[in-house]
Formats: sequence, structure tokens, C-alpha cells
Amino acid sequence: MSPLLTVAAKELTDLFRDRRTLFVSLLMGPILFPLLILGMGKLASDRAQTELEKPLPVPVLGAEHAPNLVAWLAGQNIVIEPALADPDAAIRSQREDVILRIGDKYAEQWRGSVPATVEILHDSSREAAEIPVKRLENLLETYSQTAGALRLVARGISPGAGTALRVSHRDLATPESRTGRALAFLPYLLILSGFLGGAALVIDVTAGERERQSLEPLLATPAARATIMSGKILAATSVGLLSLVLTLIAFKLSFAFGPSIGVKLNLSAWTIAGLLLVLLPIVLVGTCLLTLIAAGAKSVKEAQSYMSVLILLPMVPTIVLMVNPIKDQLWQFTVPFLAQNQMILRLVRSETVSASEWLVYLAAGFAVSLLLWWLAARRYLDERLAISA
Repeated sequence: MSPLLTVAAKELTDLFRDRRTLFVSLLMGPILFPLLILGMGKLASDRAQTELEKPLPVPVLGAEHAPNLVAWLAGQNIVIEPALADPDAAIRSQREDVILRIGDKYAEQWRGSVPATVEILHDSSREAAEIPVKRLENLLETYSQTAGALRLVARGISPGAGTALRVSHRDLATPESRTGRALAFLPYLLILSGFLGGAALVIDVTAGERERQSLEPLLATPAARATIMSGKILAATSVGLLSLVLTLIAFKLSFAFGPSIGVKLNLSAWTIAGLLLVLLPIVLVGTCLLTLIAAGAKSVKEAQSYMSVLILLPMVPTIVLMVNPIKDQLWQFTVPFLAQNQMILRLVRSETVSASEWLVYLAAGFAVSLLLWWLAARRYLDERLAISA
């Protein structure tokens, strides 16, 4: 243990001397991630409120066929604009988000008590048009229901006679679970932070020392090479965990004192401890994998070239769950990245994690870490490790 702790202390001392690298490794994530989340949430909230409250301009084709409908819409914060010569081109060019077309036979159909035809023109692939289209659609639905109810009353029929069922909802979602759904991207940020939290140190103490030819004197000491490697991994793991602690504290402070964006995240001390326990295996997996890669690289530039691929790995389960949501099953807690994603969501949603799930998760995570450690240790036994070229 003494050589191991000596190597770890030596690497941490070197890191803390380089203040710029220390700032990037420890403080960049805790500063950027909360700002990113709160900024995106604030922009989305402001956009939704603005689009829902401001007057909505809607060009109307055939307004003369339904003067009552047009007048009613004008009283619902809809600005009626003149008809356009080419409405389809206006939608495609994004000059207009939504256009209302009233059919020529609207008046005849209305007097005949048959459904009158109106058409909403929009481009469903444009996210900017989503809220305006929904606003207009809801208003037309309200107008239709009101007019239909009045028709039944005029004929002496109760408006409720046409409704055979009244469906009610009992939502069992808790505020914590709704928060977990709104912050579905949070696991990716935390997993990425843990997976690559010690990347700068791992690359520098292996590929960097190999390039500077300072690794050979260290390997020439009586300490076992696996012990030297483990000391470097311990130092990188410590940096990764410290970065995670700072990131979680930054999240907690951001949601506690930042502007309200409709989402509340309450990270208690127990939740933070649980998240750190969940992320510990992925920190070990990341440091051991990067040690294995850096030990085979002849320069820092070559080792850093793998980072673009490694950044994508934590993204895979998030994308899969977005496209194909699945229910939690025990086997999922054995799959790297997917297991962390599910566990983090469980803790954020304040859901119970059973003892068997904890056991399977930790056993699988540490087993993968041990396998990568063994592969990296074998790489350290290669005599070419001390040669940079």
C-alpha cells in the first residue's frame, strides 16, 4: 500500500501544481452543466409562456364564409390577417407558422347541422409552429363543442346525452417522478462527468509521461508495475469523484437559488451519497479504460484522439431509451452506462432500489472495472511501455 499511496500522492501533487489543468478538471463541469440545464430550461419556459400569451397572427382564407367564427377567434387573442395568394409557399418558407382555411361550403354545412369544414395549414416538422398550431386547434375544438351543445339545447336534448362515458384520470406520479422525467438528460451529464472526470490526469500520467520519457525511471523502481499503475488510477479516481461531488453540489445550489423554471430538484445529502455510490463503478471503468488506452498510445495527441469516441459511449443508453422506452428489469443493471442511467433516474425520482438490484449493479460494475484493471496491468508489463517512439 505504501508505494501505491506514494504514487497517488505524487500524481495529485503534480496536478494541483498545474492550476489551469486543475480548473478544467474539477471546476469546468460544475460550472457549465448547471448553467446549461438552467439556461435551456429558462429559454424553453420563456418561449412557452410567450407563445401562449401573446396575440397570435393567423391569416384566414375564406373568412367571409364564417363571420361568426372569425369574430369569436378575434376575441380569443387571435389576430385575423388577410388571406394570402399562395398559402402553401408561405408555410414552406416559414413566413407563417399557421394558416386557417374555411371551406366554400361552410355556411351551407353549418345551416344543415353537419360538420363544417375548416383546414389548418402548417408544417409539422417545424418546432416553432407547434404551439401556434395547438393554440388554434384548441380554440376551434372549444368553438365546435360550444356550438354543438347549443344545437342540442335548442332541440330540447341534454348536451350530455351524446357523451356515453366521462373519463377521469388519477395521476399517481409524484413531484419527484415528474422531475425525473423532466431531467431525463441528467443521467447522461453525470455519467459523462464520472466516466471522463479523470481523463486529463490519466492521459498525462501515462501517455504524457511516456512522451516526456519520465515514465521509465518510475518503472525502474522496486515497486511492482501493477502497484504503480494502481496508484495512478487511485489519483485519477479521486479527481473524478471530487469533480462529481462539486457537480452535484452545483446542481443542488442551482435549483435551490436559481430562477424558477417549473422543475424542482431536491438533492439531499443521502441522495448525493447514493449518486456517488452509483457513479463509483463508472468512474473506475473510465479510469481503467483510459489507462489501458493511454498505455498503448505513444503520445498525448494519440491518446486524446480516442476521446471523441469515448464521449459517445454514455450517450447510447439515453438515445435508446428515448427511441424505445423499456421497463426496468434486473438484467439492465449489469449493462454499463444503461445501468447507471436507470439507477440515477431511480434516485432522482425518489424510488426504492431493492437490495438485489444494488447487489447486481455493484457486482457487475466492479467486475467490469476489475477486468479493465487486469488488462491495463498486463499492458504495463510490456517493456515497450517506457519507450515513446
